[in-house]
Amino acid sequence: MNILITGSAGFIGSHLVERFLNEGHTVVGVDNYISGQKRNTEMFLGHPNFRFIRADVSSGIPYEGQPLDWVLHFASPASPPHYQQFPIETLMVGAQGTHHALELAHRHGARFMLASTSEVYGDPLVHPQPESYWGHVNPNGPRSCYDEAKRYAEALTMTYHRHKGVDTRIIRIFNTYGPRMRADDGRVVTNFVNQALEGKPLTVYGGQQTRSFQYVDDLVEGIVRLMGVTYHQPVNLGNPDEYTILDFARIIRDRTNPALEITFQSMPQDDPQQRRPDITVARNLLSWTPAVPLQEGLQRMVAASLHPTPPL
Repeated sequence: MNILITGSAGFIGSHLVERFLNEGHTVVGVDNYISGQKRNTEMFLGHPNFRFIRADVSSGIPYEGQPLDWVLHFASPASPPHYQQFPIETLMVGAQGTHHALELAHRHGARFMLASTSEVYGDPLVHPQPESYWGHVNPNGPRSCYDEAKRYAEALTMTYHRHKGVDTRIIRIFNTYGPRMRADDGRVVTNFVNQALEGKPLTVYGGQQTRSFQYVDDLVEGIVRLMGVTYHQPVNLGNPDEYTILDFARIIRDRTNPALEITFQSMPQDDPQQRRPDITVARNLLSWTPAVPLQEGLQRMVAASLHPTPPL
């Protein structure tokens, strides 16, 4: 297949590029490096089936070439520090970027996948969160630039499916970790792993709020399986194993350096109290469940931090 991926230099985007190239597909990556990393592009530049376009998809996608089979829209800052640093850009890539990606898919008769997020559920009042839950979101708080951008992107994707016949998919990604996350990502897994490797105290914001963590290979497998079926409603992809942030800090500490101190700071505004996916749809539709246990995934992530992946 000929697959275009926006956000190809990002954490998840780069793993998708690698998976598809290894399967023999042709991949066109698009990124502007607001939150992506150039090294995630440089890994693939020598591959004969990879082509890179540096562009801001909010302004357009300057693709010319063979007809596309898929457009995967993964472009967007995704961690609170990044989308709060670039709130307007985050809103625009969710709105105009999604529009341009959908138009590209429509012109090529390609199928389309939107990377949405568990953040569409906000600070949920339903637990765990099924796809049928409409969420409990602050529409104008400090996280709203990301939450509302993704909610709008979902609405636009479904509208293109209903009114223009685009063959669409929507995934709602829950907390995901693994190699190639930015050191300054700011999300809890990266913070804890980097602090532990540097021998620094682990900083816990709040501590009793819960999260569920899936390894990136599990997410990529779910994405590939969803591409192989026809289903247009959103699908949760996440690990239903739930931990408090404090328990998670203790796991990191115990696996790296049991002598590390844990320090506490106040919880950020609008930080969800609990987050856990209901993966019934993915289980029934895709025969998918996460396969990588947390301890194994963390070991892989630490090893990759010490020994980065060589170019393909």
